[in-house]
This record gives sequence, C-alpha cells and structure tokens, in this order.
Amino acid sequence: MKILLIEDDYPIASLIRLGLKGAHYTVDIAEDGPTGLQMALEGSYALIILDVMLPGQDGWSICGTLRERRNTTPILMLTARDSPEDRVRGLELGADDYLAKPFHFPEFLARVQALLRRNEVQKARVIRVADLEIDTTLGRASRAGRSVPLSRREHVLLEALAAREGEALSLEHLGARLQEHDEETGADLPAEIEALRRKIDGPSDTALISTVDGVGYLLRAPEATRLAYAAA
Repeated sequence: MKILLIEDDYPIASLIRLGLKGAHYTVDIAEDGPTGLQMALEGSYALIILDVMLPGQDGWSICGTLRERRNTTPILMLTARDSPEDRVRGLELGADDYLAKPFHFPEFLARVQALLRRNEVQKARVIRVADLEIDTTLGRASRAGRSVPLSRREHVLLEALAAREGEALSLEHLGARLQEHDEETGADLPAEIEALRRKIDGPSDTALISTVDGVGYLLRAPEATRLAYAAA
C-alpha cells in the first residue's frame, strides 16, 4: 500500500518513512505544500499524512483543496498545534484524523492502520452514478437495471472513474489503478477505455463516459456540471 507523506521536517519525515516501511508500507515524501498537493492529485495513494505548517502552502489549504476536488483519499493531519479549535478546523476541512506532535509511533501506526481499514470498508459498497450501478464487492455492474458484463480490467477502470465522478483522470492515473490490482497498464489503454465506453454507454441514449482533451477521461451524471481536473 502506498502512502503520501507531506512533511517539511526531514528528520521527522525520515523516521515516519522508516517506521512505515517496517510495517510494509511504501511512502512517498513531499517537502513543501505545492509539491504535496500536486502529488496528491496526480498519484494514487491509500492515505495522505499531512503536516499543517508547510512552506509554500499550508496543510489546511491542501486539505480543503483536495476535498473541493472530490479527492476522497483519507487524510491524517499532523501538527504541533493541539488546540481544540485547530482539531475542529482540520476535521471541518475534511481531514479524517488529527494527531498532535510529538507523538509515540505505536499510536501513530495504529491510527494509520485504522484509517486504512476504514477506507477499505467504505470501498466495499455500491457506487451509483445516474442509472449506472457498480457493486465493488462482487465486481458487477449494471446500467438501467441491465447487467453489463465486464472483464476484471474493465471493472477496475470503471470503478476508478465512478469513484471520482466528475473528475478528469489521466491515463497515468488509470494505469496506476490497474497496477494496484496486479494488472499491467498496457499500451492499448485508450482502446480499452473506448471498449468500456461502448459497453456502458452504447445501449443508452445518455453517455456517462467522456474524453477531456489533453487531460484524460471522466465519468459523470448528465446533470453534473462541475468538473475538477486531476491531470497526472
């Protein structure tokens, strides 16, 4: 599982990465706010660990921007500021948990694992976009009540698009999602997405999957008007 750590204090970042590596997680580190936000938007992470005080852009702003872009990756905020007001602010902006520095690593690791478990449970659900229904647990999809037979790869791509409805996802992002499921990206990924589009939209008068020139692909309900771009 891959985790993004946005932390400008190198000794702390190194210790966290070392500890998480020992727990069998892969950790990418961003040392400033703008870089961290870009990595969060472009990458595919199971968890974001976000410091509040960062050069270039603070953690509050990053958290708020991610949630505005409909990025639902769990966020654990770290800060030396431990007032109730700060904790409330973080949670109101969309953070999933809040831990004050200094902290004991066993508690930190327990919180990380709890957020990851909670996220996995939340993923095991049915996603609905207009008349499209995706059962993420059973790996099934239907459109207007009619079953749509999909390959494993097609289901991964469809779930990735539907989970971030209204957000344009790049080929790199979609390829990373395939790799998370032990599937090769493949040189013909655009052709695979077009084949998926024909299965989902072909029998219907209303298209849900569309191409965003220069960015990638998105899935959204016809009534949705808001677009958030996640070019990667």
